Amino acid sequence: MLEVNNLNVSLDDLILAKDMSFTLEPGKVNVIIGPNGTGKSTLLKTLFGDIKANSGEIKFSDEVLARKQLAQWRKQFGYMPQDIRLDVELSVLEVVLLGQLNTLGFRLEDHVIKEALTALDKIGLLHLANREVNKLSGGQCQMILFAQALMRKPKILMLDEPVSALDLHFQHVLLDHLDTQTKEQSWVTLMVLHDLNLAAQYADNLLVLKDGKLVASGHPSNVLTPQLVKDVYNVDAHVTKDMSGTPFIRTVRSKTELLTDNHQQSA
Repeated sequence: MLEVNNLNVSLDDLILAKDMSFTLEPGKVNVIIGPNGTGKSTLLKTLFGDIKANSGEIKFSDEVLARKQLAQWRKQFGYMPQDIRLDVELSVLEVVLLGQLNTLGFRLEDHVIKEALTALDKIGLLHLANREVNKLSGGQCQMILFAQALMRKPKILMLDEPVSALDLHFQHVLLDHLDTQTKEQSWVTLMVLHDLNLAAQYADNLLVLKDGKLVASGHPSNVLTPQLVKDVYNVDAHVTKDMSGTPFIRTVRSKTELLTDNHQQSA
């Protein structure tokens, strides 16, 4: 269990996290949503130890994040940041194998290579194993870094906008695999998404941030309402639910459309 208690982070006069507290349970996919510049990426970097908190406590399995034990703390993480540039002369297989960097020796064991190839196969990119990563698209690099994060065998997996460069098919390939592995391996998974409908489909728990504050949390069916979308994003929206109770958000293009829809509903 990952616990955050009264977390405060600021940069000069800019408040990035204010009195933030929450608990993330193993085996659940947690998704952070919120407008640009509200502290989503900052929160991930703080949990990883890249950014030092002004105050508060971050704890996992009774171990508290401390600067002196930062290297040991990070061994528990698989972390996929926003930056997907892979400007290196390595093959796809070699990049994925770097996920096991701490355990690699002078000779690669056959089972490690097989594990990396299996990871690529499961995300549909086995055919790229021998290609140089610096010749691939941004979306392909994003999937490869995802496979690398899985190779770390993390206890905590954090992904910052992992589907931003992916087409519709690979968005679901990545997120389906992430959901399955999170539950099978009992990972604490935390990721940032901008697409509210993807968040609604895949999140077991939502963390809604605005201006460095946690303004709402819980299951998408309880959190995603027209009022929340308006309050957080300043956008009018209709929210409907499918037969399973999963919300679907359709934003309203203009006041004219909103007035037309209201008129039709009242007719």
